[in-house]
Amino acid sequence: MAPDLKEYDEEQVRLMEEMCIVVDENDKRVSADSKKTCHLMTNIKQGLLHRAFSVFLFDSENKLLLQQRASEKITFPDMWTNTCCSHPLNTPSELIEEDQLGVRNAAQRKLEHELGIKPEQVPVENFKYLTRIHYLAPSDGQWGEHEVDYILFIKANVDLNVNPNEIRDFKYVSPDELRAMFADSSVPMTPWFKLICNSFLFKWWDQLDAIDKVEADDAIHRLGF
Repeated sequence: MAPDLKEYDEEQVRLMEEMCIVVDENDKRVSADSKKTCHLMTNIKQGLLHRAFSVFLFDSENKLLLQQRASEKITFPDMWTNTCCSHPLNTPSELIEEDQLGVRNAAQRKLEHELGIKPEQVPVENFKYLTRIHYLAPSDGQWGEHEVDYILFIKANVDLNVNPNEIRDFKYVSPDELRAMFADSSVPMTPWFKLICNSFLFKWWDQLDAIDKVEADDAIHRLGF
């Protein structure tokens, strides 16, 4: 039985109607389905998989912008995570696969929606695509994530106008400050953020000033299975 969404925040329930891109394990587009359908554990357990992205935005001091997800979020509420994590939608501008343009367009859209960052401060051509991860993570008994997640880096000084329905808190951190957060068991972290950090983040962070020279990895890394 699908959960009754009446218990959740009205705006977050509305967003559950958005149409995600359903893919196979090789990230080939299969169909489209609602965000609600894609995030129900009953469907995830049957293999339903969708496309996603994770943005890591750094300022001029090479500090990483983190967000704490709002309490209103249906999945993974109140958890700290990378700058922005969401999904390209089944729309013409976000279905473009050449040079990951659809994912980049989605990243630009969601940075404005969640953090109020104007598109001109994060041009799509400035996102550096690094790799994809495939992971599965339950949020609770009903909801979870099962995604092929595109990892995008961008370095930009931005103006924030945070959407409180999406984000409870935010801060910029250095690598050592982030490691301290991970070491503190009282700080909840999203599972995909942990996987990316444990596998890739600090290596890439060390190369941030020359990140454009880092060759993108076209593999899909299966993590957390």
